[in-house]
Parts: sequence; C-alpha cells; structure tokens
Amino acid sequence: MAARRAVAQGRAGGARPPAMGPALGRRAPAPRAARAAGRGRAAGAVGVRAEADYYSTLGVGRGADKKAIKSAYRKLARKFHPDVNKEANAEQKFKEISNAYEVLSDDQKRSIYDRYGEAGLKGSAGFGGGGFGGAGMGDFSSPFDIFESFFGGGGGGFDGGMGGGMGGRGGRARAKGEDERYDLRLDFLEAVFGCEKEISISRMDKCATCTGSGVKPGTSPRACSTCGGSGQVISTVRTPIGTFQQAAICPNCNGAGQTNEGCAACGGDGRVKASKKISIRVPPGVDKDSRLRVRGEGNAGRQGGESGDLFVVISVKDDPDMLRDGVNVNSTATISYVDAILGTTVKVKTVDGPVDLQVPAGTQPGTTLLMAKRGVPRLGNNTLRGDHLVKVKVTIPTRPTSDEKKKVEEIKELTSKSGSWL
Repeated sequence: MAARRAVAQGRAGGARPPAMGPALGRRAPAPRAARAAGRGRAAGAVGVRAEADYYSTLGVGRGADKKAIKSAYRKLARKFHPDVNKEANAEQKFKEISNAYEVLSDDQKRSIYDRYGEAGLKGSAGFGGGGFGGAGMGDFSSPFDIFESFFGGGGGGFDGGMGGGMGGRGGRARAKGEDERYDLRLDFLEAVFGCEKEISISRMDKCATCTGSGVKPGTSPRACSTCGGSGQVISTVRTPIGTFQQAAICPNCNGAGQTNEGCAACGGDGRVKASKKISIRVPPGVDKDSRLRVRGEGNAGRQGGESGDLFVVISVKDDPDMLRDGVNVNSTATISYVDAILGTTVKVKTVDGPVDLQVPAGTQPGTTLLMAKRGVPRLGNNTLRGDHLVKVKVTIPTRPTSDEKKKVEEIKELTSKSGSWL
C-alpha cells in the first residue's frame, strides 16, 4: 500500500582501497593534544587519549582531503554494512567507520578532534552529548542514507535531528541551519507518473541588513575575552584515576568566539523569517509517506553556516476504482454468471486509461486476472513497472424469472447427462 522508499542520491567514489586501521582492532595513537597532555604523567596526571584513531579507521593520512575521506568511507561502509556483511562484528565496524567519517568530513569537528581528541568532541554541546548522527554528515543525513541507492534500502525516519553540529570558530554562531518539513498531497496519477509542483515555503533566511553576520552594520566584532576567540574553554576534571581535560562551549560568547553589537533587523541572529516559492520535481513511483529531500532549502545557517534541507513528505489521494499495493494496482470487475460461463470482454480503468480485458469462458468467482506491466513505475527506475490485478466478481440473480429458471434447469439436465457441472 504505502511506499516504503525515499529518494536518496549518492555515487561511489574511486579512491584507492583503504586499509582497515587500528580502531577496528587495537588502540590507536592519540591526536597531538593527547600526546602533549601525556607529558604530565610523571606528576600523576593522565593525559587525554582518543579511544580510536579516526584517520586509521578510514585508512587515510592526517593530511587527506574531503574527497579522499569520502571515497574511503564509502568503500569501507559498503564492505561492512550489516545488510551485506554477515560477520558477527560487521555492525560494530560499520558504526566505527560511520563515527570516523562523521568527524573527519566536517571541518570544525575535525579541527576539534585534531586538537583535543574525542574528549573535545564529547565536551562540546554542539555534538549532542557525544553521540553522532545529526543532519551534518557530509552529503548524507545519516550513515545509512547512501545505502538507499547502493542496496535499494527503504527510507528511514524523518531527520528529526534538524541540523545540529558546531561550525566556524564557535559552535552556535556558525551552526548548520535547521531542516524543514513540507507536506505535499498528490493526486493518484501524479504519484504514479510523477509531476512538477511549485510550493511556497516559510523559512529562516539570511538577513539582508547584516548579510547574515548578525553584527550591526558599521561595527566590528571583538574577540571574546574569556576564550580568546576560540569559542571554547578547557576545564580540568580530577578523578580517582587521574586528571582529564575537557573542551566545552564558552559561556560568555556562547561558542561564537566573539562579542559584538547585534544587528537590529535580525536581533543578532543573522536570519529573518521569509517566504519563498520553489519548484519540485516529483519522480514517478512515489507513494504515501515517501520523502523528497531538497538540499539547501531549509533554514539558513547562522553567520554563514550551511543551510539545512527541506524534506517534502508525500501523501496521496485515493482513487475510487484502483487500489495501489507497492508497484501493483488492484481493482475488481463484476460480470454476470452467464458471462462467466460463456466468457466476455470488460472495460477496466487502469493508470494508462480504459483497457479492454478478455474474461475467458468458465471463469470462476474470485478469479484474479493479470494485466502485465499496467502498474506503477518502480521508484528510481521508471522503465520497470508493476502489474494490474483484476479480481472477478460474478453476480447471481436473487429472484430469477420463470424463463431463467427453466433455462437453468435445462442446463442442469444437460450437465447431469454429460457428467459435467457448472
């Protein structure tokens, strides 16, 4: 009935095969900040160490660019995805690969990781308390998105994280904009064959007065005196096993790294509410609860941060004569008992228009007749179509006339002599 697929896009890269690193087997070397902190052990302190080396996990060097990181991730993710790899530890390896890509594909997260290791990431409020999986994961909202195109997987839940993550030199100031949702209702045939739709959306757009900076025109921002412009403060926590350092959002500038006089037009947010009309191409084969992702049409990011995405959630009007079941269409045809015996031709409403269906002689009540390739185009490959299934209903008169009874009795006598039956 309802479609269980969403449109996803992604192409596998062609980088050299990455080798699995120590994160999948043994403890990896810590980032620079961790090694620096380790020099204090003689005084009884325990230095910050990353629990995993994300570069080794993806099999790339520390100087690798985003293209190499993405290519390595895709190759490893396809290899260890639980739907493909049935080894006992495949799911755990896939999570480690996804976590590594989540950090290294984001410039700000990568910078924090290089400086402070995992402790810096876990201490940042912009990462949801140490977890991964917001809407800031490179080209995909979650590590499973690309497998909708690789393996034909179904759509997951709606991206409720709505664009978390730190950005720029401070967390909140340059965070990615929140994702938005738009509910679109289609006619039955619009969903079957696709269509073009123009919709009007309301979202947070970049402030024209301050060009999205949030700073009053004519003034200049000043570096925060508390964090020195980094947007973070380092705190020391003493535990029974030693002393740990942890990075947190600066409470004075809220992670912006600077203080300034806010823009009056947007209240210092850098964004204002605005309406916009956009055109959407609905592909053939969508169904109820299908989701279309329009990248960059969500809320604008703060102070030049990346815009969020717009998710268009589909609902479909019912058709009185056709019932959809995935890529197949079901309907019924009612004929008399005489036509069921002798055979007939009936006109059936299909997605392609009315079609003459030949009902063979001797068709039994409840028989299902198939019209091949008269169904719905397959989502993502509209050259393949489902079938149209017609269930035959046979009507029998409740009050036959005397002539009808006489004819039926004659037929009954003939069948008794011949040994056949109706």
